[in-house]
Amino acid sequence: MQAAIVEPPSSSGEAASHAVESETAICLYDDPEAWAAFSQSTVSVPGRSQPEEVQSFLVVQGMYCAACALTLEAALRSVNGVVAAQVSAASSSALVTWSPTLTRPSIWMGAALARGYLLSPASDASSLAENRQQSRLALWRWLVAGFCMMQVMMYAAPTYFTEPGDVSPDIEKLLRWASWVLSLPVVFFSCGPFFSSAWRGLMQRSISMDLPVAVGIAVTFAVSTAATFEPQGWWGREVYFDSLTMFVFFLLTGRWLEQRLRTRTAGSLGALMQRVPASVLRQTACGEFERVAVRRLAPGDIVRVLPGEAFPADAIVLSGNVVVDEALLTGESRPVPRSPGTTVMAGSYNLANVCLVCIEKLGADTRYAQIVKLMERAALDKPRLALLADKVAKPFLAFVLMAALGTVAFWWQTDPALALMAAVAVLVVTCPCALSLATPTAMLTTAGLLARNGVLVRRLQAIESLAGIDTVIFDKTGTLTETAMRLESIFTRDGVTPDQALQWAASLAKQSVHPLSRAVVKASSGLPDIEAADVKERFGLGLEGYLKEARAEIAGPLRLGSGKYSKVDDAQHRRAPHGSGQRLFLSDSQGFIASFDFEETLRPDAAETIDALRASGVNVLMLSGDTQSAAQRVAGQLGIANARGDCTPDVKLAVTQALQVEGHKVLMVGDGLNDGPTLAAADVSVAVGAAVPLAQAQSDFVVPGAQLVMLPAMLAQAKRCLRVVKQSLAWAVIYNAICVPLALSGYLPAWLAGLGMAASSVLVVANAARLSRSKGHI
Repeated sequence: MQAAIVEPPSSSGEAASHAVESETAICLYDDPEAWAAFSQSTVSVPGRSQPEEVQSFLVVQGMYCAACALTLEAALRSVNGVVAAQVSAASSSALVTWSPTLTRPSIWMGAALARGYLLSPASDASSLAENRQQSRLALWRWLVAGFCMMQVMMYAAPTYFTEPGDVSPDIEKLLRWASWVLSLPVVFFSCGPFFSSAWRGLMQRSISMDLPVAVGIAVTFAVSTAATFEPQGWWGREVYFDSLTMFVFFLLTGRWLEQRLRTRTAGSLGALMQRVPASVLRQTACGEFERVAVRRLAPGDIVRVLPGEAFPADAIVLSGNVVVDEALLTGESRPVPRSPGTTVMAGSYNLANVCLVCIEKLGADTRYAQIVKLMERAALDKPRLALLADKVAKPFLAFVLMAALGTVAFWWQTDPALALMAAVAVLVVTCPCALSLATPTAMLTTAGLLARNGVLVRRLQAIESLAGIDTVIFDKTGTLTETAMRLESIFTRDGVTPDQALQWAASLAKQSVHPLSRAVVKASSGLPDIEAADVKERFGLGLEGYLKEARAEIAGPLRLGSGKYSKVDDAQHRRAPHGSGQRLFLSDSQGFIASFDFEETLRPDAAETIDALRASGVNVLMLSGDTQSAAQRVAGQLGIANARGDCTPDVKLAVTQALQVEGHKVLMVGDGLNDGPTLAAADVSVAVGAAVPLAQAQSDFVVPGAQLVMLPAMLAQAKRCLRVVKQSLAWAVIYNAICVPLALSGYLPAWLAGLGMAASSVLVVANAARLSRSKGHI
């Protein structure tokens, strides 16, 4: 154990001073420049200096149980100006949507602080220091409870191992007084989190999960204290200081182990989101290097990055041949070399050699920031099973309190002391923490594992849905085939040269992000630019527009797209010899102008992915906007029996909905704008590669590196996750079904109830930890 961890706990005066410091610190976040570091605008109004709504992502300190999340959400939503609040107990994070015109961060942060919860930015150094301080304090509480428990057990041993009368009344009284004194620090220091959480809940007229525990501890201590001072009272002469200290120690042990496991498993997302360094070495005007905070960097700054450090921004390598770890950003598990002139991404690690880089993009503009945004949303998402558990937890707590009162009423006439201790056992053993932790912990662990392998989870609920998938629909271009294509040949009508046709096509293609449009623009890079006006894109079909300067060879608007969209008839199709890949047509009001044939290559892992999916019993389809012949060519290479070409977005959507009506669970995999409606309608959706923002916004998972081979691994991991969730929920139900009757009947002592409650929560989190061990491709 490190000596730095074990420091004396803060006194009450220091705690009060710390509270004042926290209140002062949160006022600093009222400056728009300060809250902009952990917030983003969601709705902006033209002409206003401030956005209409802002979303802030923060970490929460002071959360001890799953019910704390519900209490904090209610506290935040009660503040005027807070539009919405989401709090995750499993990740100890919060997302607050608020209006700058109605409130300020210090107001809703203060509302949380008044209830014992400190909100702070995830990257804030003070939040990290606060976490360390809370960890040290928790360790001290556990050490004090453990030491006092051992001493109290030693004083209680003579009563267990001797016959009545062997211990004189004076010695017995002395041992009881010694046990009472040793129980004081346990009750008033080690039990602090239980009492404070219960009190906050009562102040908010809600029942926290710590309320039954706090009541049980208070009743046990009160009965034992009364028996120590007045052994002849109606409460009897039995003392339970050994049971009290023992179950407090077990509860704190369980909570500490649970927190450590959650940090290692569900906390994986948080670790991945904190890859950008706090400071870097920036070159000054005189050529020297000074260490500055990352927030002081600007585009154009030159920064030196040492081996083992993360790149602070998207940048261009100026000198040094480096090896970069980009696993989180691209999914590429192997380090990749980067030479001068190439780009590196924020959040990737320099594994070898010192290098100089020129800053290109910072902050929210970097690809890393976009990934962090997706992961923050995932950490706060509440799956259906978790919401159901939260709804059950509150009524269950009320049932626990009523059951405890009923136990007292039933046993009181027989034995008041037994009645009180049986009620304590009921209060302690029936905490529904395991029920509330089962689903979010397992799914956050899975999300962390997927993120480490290049798959970003946007919605945790999708993990549950993914486990039931039986049909996968693939887009073709940019999904099963490489995004980058090469123009292979051009065939034109009489009177038009290939270069002219390419220039005219490029004037339209510049307005699109479709892979074929990009290939046209790239092929025309050596030709003079021609501008087009009134360019309109019909997703999945093509482009239409006018050249700004009239051409004698062109009549009316130009169309670039499929044969059907370009209105090219069959005879003109036959005039143009077809290449081995895809084809675009350019036409005007007179008809065919040119055809462009592109070379199309499959992704290296496409065939392996399709084979693995079919082997797992999944039905595979391909829906493409390209011609039927092009779709069948790719399908034949991959062994996909069900493939369809000439699919507009409406057709893709209709096919997906028809499959769902038949009872199939559909996974859609795509990358383009024309996939947006289908991605939104599918049961689960995956955006691959450099997917356009709309495709990412409609998807449940994002695979930035476009590793298709991750799809079968994702399905297998989702099934593992759901099995673990069901196991944990089953354990929580079985545990309560066995222990509650034992506690009600008086056969479960308080110390064993505490051990059972602690073991229940630890077992659920430890079960979820198994998901962090990879299998297969993950």
